[in-house]
Amino acid sequence: MNISWTPARILRRAALPAVAASAMLVGLASCGGSTPAALLACDDSLKTGFQPDSNTSVLLVKAFKKGDPLLLSGTATASTPAAANDLCVVKLNVGPGNPGPAGAPSTSPGIGIEIWLPSRGNWNQRLHVLGGGGWAGGIEGSTTQLAGLPTPFSGPTAAAVIAGVEGAVSATTDTGHAVGTGSFAMKPDGSINTALWTDFSSRAIHEMAVKTKALAAAYYGSAPKYSYWEGFSTGGRQGLKEAQANPADFDGILAGAPANNWSKFITAELYPQIVFQQDLAGAPLTTAQQDLVSNAAINACDVVGGQHLGYIPDPASCHYDATADASVLCASSGGSNSTAACVSTAQARAINKFWYGMTSDGSVQSPAVDNGWGAASSAGGPTGAQRWYGLARGTSLYGSTFAAFGLNGLTSPNGPFPIASDMVALEMQNPAIAAPNFTNATGNGTDGWKTLTYAQLSNAFDLGVSLQSSFGQINTDSADLSAFKARGGKLLQYHGLADELIMPQGSVNYYSRVQSAMGGQDAVSGFYRLFLIPGFGHGTPNGTSNPLATPPIPMPGQLYGVLTDWVEKGIAPETIVLQSLPGASTRSAPVCAYPKKAAFTTGNPFAAASYTCS
Repeated sequence: MNISWTPARILRRAALPAVAASAMLVGLASCGGSTPAALLACDDSLKTGFQPDSNTSVLLVKAFKKGDPLLLSGTATASTPAAANDLCVVKLNVGPGNPGPAGAPSTSPGIGIEIWLPSRGNWNQRLHVLGGGGWAGGIEGSTTQLAGLPTPFSGPTAAAVIAGVEGAVSATTDTGHAVGTGSFAMKPDGSINTALWTDFSSRAIHEMAVKTKALAAAYYGSAPKYSYWEGFSTGGRQGLKEAQANPADFDGILAGAPANNWSKFITAELYPQIVFQQDLAGAPLTTAQQDLVSNAAINACDVVGGQHLGYIPDPASCHYDATADASVLCASSGGSNSTAACVSTAQARAINKFWYGMTSDGSVQSPAVDNGWGAASSAGGPTGAQRWYGLARGTSLYGSTFAAFGLNGLTSPNGPFPIASDMVALEMQNPAIAAPNFTNATGNGTDGWKTLTYAQLSNAFDLGVSLQSSFGQINTDSADLSAFKARGGKLLQYHGLADELIMPQGSVNYYSRVQSAMGGQDAVSGFYRLFLIPGFGHGTPNGTSNPLATPPIPMPGQLYGVLTDWVEKGIAPETIVLQSLPGASTRSAPVCAYPKKAAFTTGNPFAAASYTCS
């Protein structure tokens, strides 16, 4: 998912691909052999004037004047956003898509791309495109709806805002489908839809980069000077895929909470629900029980400078054991808690399992021995029975912010995070495993995940790895970034340490793997840096179970500004000072380029000046 908080979330000339050059020849026909003719206009003439290749067609062109309501059909209301400046929106379809029966989720006309062009006088010579969330299906291919508008999910990090306010060319893509579930990835006969997996995994984002650059060259008469990718969650994975597979596409990549290691961590996202079924007879823990134990973990591990921060600054060093805490255990389990939120020993052990992560047999290490972070910094990754990591202690396990949107977090009493059950259904090539909104001609989802054993889920994990060629190499886990480094690209990755959906240990492990493959920290830090943000959730300002926590987090546009300074001015980020959202007391703290951590020295633990990176 790409759930964002409100307000907001988050020296080289870009090489112009050959397709862009051909588009320029179409859009900039020479007059007398030297003087270019009129540039492409923002009207229907662009439909024939922009023809970069035989697979690409222009679906729609529309001009907006400053102040115009941003809509393609219907009547504007008080909530309809207005154009911040003169804009031109262009919608493309890039085939061939995937043929099939009309109305089938796996049938697609191609990749939809929506491009927003600032007026020529307002263009800052940058390309700043955005990634998607979840399964990334969307309305980019629709001629009646706009995808690039600000929403409660995107905040102002929306393509229309970037083009209108920032002045950069921006774009988004539906990655080849408009379906909001994993149904698109299975053909009507139940087999894997490799064509659309490939579009979703890599082809769509590369085509968006190439076609957006080509259109910019034809519209403005020159190629973008700098090209940037910004994405979170699925969009973060897409950014890493670009660095791995298409290193010439972008000068700078901002990858937040990347959903790489896709089949591994998403299969592991279903694990807590299997624990409920296997260990607790199908009875999930209440949200009050989960909050009680998670807040106890925070209280045990959040003290800095003699004060409680309200969030855990370093989950890797927190070894809190729910089964050994009498204050959360019910009297029947030898504890002292007499409230309705008390937990039994079996329930406390289940929470320890959520923190430790998926295992092949439902086992869990003692937190004193391994709190789930033991293998994160190792290039080898999880070992023994552990298949993947769990959520960090202190995180809202059920995703309290997501619940407000009607979405299930990993330990929701209402059922699994839907992408997790979809993914396991695809790995097992059995739609019945998924929820009922997974549709297929061979049969729809029937919540078959409830019957899975630990061994069967572990087998699905292995299937996900073995099926990578069919899944378009969706795991996006290649540690070879040498081509991206060689062309001068910069990669800035960040991850909240209270992420409710994607385990931050996965980011630590990937960075460690790149270090191991490319010559160590010194060889990598010149082009790739990772920042871990305590208390920050999956785009939510407070990802913890403590509703009163106010962790310092990135402000709107802050990390993008850090990236552009790195690319254009050569200012490599060592430390980024963050601050909490405005409130009764504003707090600040530094985050350090991994593997360094913020170490308290003296003074106020709620002030950045009291820390050093070491």
